[in-house]
Amino acid sequence: MNNTEIKSAVESMLFIWGDPLDIKDIMDILQISKEKIEDAINSLILDYENEDRGIILKNFGDSYQLKTKDKNYKYISSLYKPNTHRGLSDAAMETLSIIAYKQPITKIEIEQIRGIKSSYIINALKDRSLIEVVDKLDKPGNPLLYGTTKDFLSYFGLKSLDELPKLPYDEDLRSLEKEKEEGESNETE
Repeated sequence: MNNTEIKSAVESMLFIWGDPLDIKDIMDILQISKEKIEDAINSLILDYENEDRGIILKNFGDSYQLKTKDKNYKYISSLYKPNTHRGLSDAAMETLSIIAYKQPITKIEIEQIRGIKSSYIINALKDRSLIEVVDKLDKPGNPLLYGTTKDFLSYFGLKSLDELPKLPYDEDLRSLEKEKEEGESNETE
């Protein structure tokens, strides 16, 4: 396949798939190297930018997705009436935030932070593919460890978890922990 054929195939797959599509899946389908696919994707990205088209090709880790340009929101919003049930509740956002910042984390740890049972919310977030079981702890009961998914990144428009906003108290906590460690080391001297 030449680059034009690869671009055409990749563009069609991304258009039909709708959700972020992993580069490994594209490699499996087209049976070509990652480098050739990346060249085609980079060329598509430039095409969309140079031609000032209404869509862009967005990267989410090792996945790609066709998205509408933000500047066209006012035009498409009148066509598309989002399902009000698709938004996340405050409880779901709170739980998802805890998981995003503390992952991997157990249900019990989530409930300790929230101060309320969270089984229903965790299951709802799993059903929406925003979180997943990433491991099990090797201790009695083998509690499940939860983490976020690629769909989480896509939902919030992030390339990676490094793009999560920094929490204002992170620096305060680090400096308190450092002071505590320094105090403990001074006491032992």
